[in-house]
Amino acid sequence: MPHLIVEYSENLASDLDARAMMKQIADAAISTGVFPVAGLRGRCFPAKDYWVADGHPDNAFLHLTVKVGHGRDIETRRRAGETIFKALCDFFADISARRPLALSMEMIEFHPELIFRHGNMSDHMAARRPHAAE
Repeated sequence: MPHLIVEYSENLASDLDARAMMKQIADAAISTGVFPVAGLRGRCFPAKDYWVADGHPDNAFLHLTVKVGHGRDIETRRRAGETIFKALCDFFADISARRPLALSMEMIEFHPELIFRHGNMSDHMAARRPHAAE
């Protein structure tokens, strides 16, 4: 974890480098030291049908949902959330200076008994490290 899930109004697409944004928020999540790199997942979806505020066609939104594993105290999650949200706001500083834009983020904790996982990401990441061949 975390899973970084972005949804945004389609009218933001022409201003948005989604891959660069995802990298910036992923780097921020990793920089907190709270989340394992192998658990990081990111995805980004435009909303074709949307309504923002008074419905003006220039109005745009972007919402980031951060889903995290269970077990971290609220203060740890709050600090991590603040770091990630700051990275998101920094990424959009230029865009929000020239158009109406609503940014939001929420952090959700997976239920400890209702999450099911299977994967080998850590093994493959270890094999790709330079020292693994030695």
